[in-house]
Amino acid sequence: MGGLRELAVPFVVPGPSGVAVRTRLKGLTAADETVLRLIGDHLGSLASRDLKTRCVAGLEHDGEAWAERKRVLTAESSSRWAGSITKATHDQWALARRGQLAHIQSLEAGVRTVTQRLSLPVGQKGSKKAPGGYHSKQEWFAKSRRLHVLEGRLQAVRADREAGMVRVVRGGKRLLNTRHHLQQAQLTEEQWRARWQAGRRFLAADGESGKRFGNETIRVTPGGEVSIKLPAPLAHLANAPHGRYVLPCRVGFAHRGEQWADRITTNRAVAYRIHEDVGRGRWYATASWTIPPAQTVPLEAARAGGLVGVDTNADHLAAWRLDAHGNPVGAPLRFDYDLTGTAHHRDAQLRHALIRLLHWAQRHHLAIAVEDLDFATEKTREKHGRRKRFRELISGLPTSRLRARLLSMAAELGIPVIAVDPAYTSRWGAQHWQRPLTHKTRKPTRHHAAAVAIGRRALGHPIRRRTAPPPAHRSDEQGHRTVQAAPVAPGREGTRPRIPGPRTRSVRAGRGANAGDQNAQHRSGRPAEHELREQDSFPQSLGTVTPLPKNPVSGRPRNTPKLSP
Repeated sequence: MGGLRELAVPFVVPGPSGVAVRTRLKGLTAADETVLRLIGDHLGSLASRDLKTRCVAGLEHDGEAWAERKRVLTAESSSRWAGSITKATHDQWALARRGQLAHIQSLEAGVRTVTQRLSLPVGQKGSKKAPGGYHSKQEWFAKSRRLHVLEGRLQAVRADREAGMVRVVRGGKRLLNTRHHLQQAQLTEEQWRARWQAGRRFLAADGESGKRFGNETIRVTPGGEVSIKLPAPLAHLANAPHGRYVLPCRVGFAHRGEQWADRITTNRAVAYRIHEDVGRGRWYATASWTIPPAQTVPLEAARAGGLVGVDTNADHLAAWRLDAHGNPVGAPLRFDYDLTGTAHHRDAQLRHALIRLLHWAQRHHLAIAVEDLDFATEKTREKHGRRKRFRELISGLPTSRLRARLLSMAAELGIPVIAVDPAYTSRWGAQHWQRPLTHKTRKPTRHHAAAVAIGRRALGHPIRRRTAPPPAHRSDEQGHRTVQAAPVAPGREGTRPRIPGPRTRSVRAGRGANAGDQNAQHRSGRPAEHELREQDSFPQSLGTVTPLPKNPVSGRPRNTPKLSP
């Protein structure tokens, strides 16, 4: 047990701090789409220039430089458009810095692992805690060259971070690299160009509290009318007063529509973003706003009535209900999803699986316990070597997206989510729970046993089951000691009380007045067995007993004893 790492304490995960809903812009004419593209392209070019200016400034950027950037953008758009662009630029630069730090940490982990394995003799076996040496001299030589490559990359990234230099691509690095693999992506150059331009457009406006309908730049009225404040160079395209362009369509938000309507009618801030889906040929509007952090339920209250332990896998969620004492209740559950195909299909599959899980937990008024998984440092080939299937497995687990979806959907239904340390849950769950929970009509998998382990850890119980009692008629009947009992339950280690019922002339074994008195029963190792018992002697008239000679082979008397006169 000394080699096990210290486990983190379970905690109730706080809910989301923001909301985003989307709707489609239907009924747009070709002229409307042309105007939207012109606005997005103009603002997108300003955003690209501003991002370049911010990246050049690096770590020397300050408030005065920010104000100067905003003044330059205001002259070519408006003060509100300039504020939205500079804020988006800062968010993108900060995200690039966080990604740069994560890349440095990944390279450092790879260098440590390769260096450690190169220092070991070739062919030396590893352990569960540390990998061994490489299998052959050829592999050792290849990894020694890879070590130099990793060290070079690490040195370059560290130099960039010290200088405040980041590498950012507006529109996405993946889409940029797709330009060199059009045949593999099954795209023509025109189709790729359309996606590239749509990804680099900028049509987003921040919300403003106290302003009419919560936004002065992109305004959506309670009736669904959408109007956009045109930048200064495109003011001649306005079809409404005050330099605004009104779209002919009417929009409404089906999801959280009442919340959105409550905010705009009270002039509370709502941010909007308009973008084009080139693949479908559709335009969408996304509304977002911040919400106050939800009041988290105390841990003891969340697990008072039991909970649902959930084990996350690459193709399904394995769940099992546990009572407050950590005992599995009912049958195990399985919620399947398919993560192949497009991103929209994968997202829909996750939402469908989660909503079934959440509705089931809501019907039984239960909290949900999940593992606090993070495989950011577990996907490198330096750590797992030739275990390609395992690397593919953990890479396919939708941990971050599933966690974000689960928190937002659970907060909407008022279901607490408890996060636990994922260490040893699969191993110990299979060791202690998979076989005892298996019978003729139910065969739980290793993942269901892990769900039981997760739930018990969230409840504060150890994963290991209680030890089984001795065989029957040497203590109590078998079975009851393997069931978890609360630490404060009186007499939980003693014998069972007498079950009330009709009085009979005979009392079953173990249920009499002395059922709890082990010393009053004739059992192995008890004083009652070693008491001196006086046997009645033979009558004097029968004389004394004379033993007969024994059989020399068996050592037993040949016949019954004879009585001498």
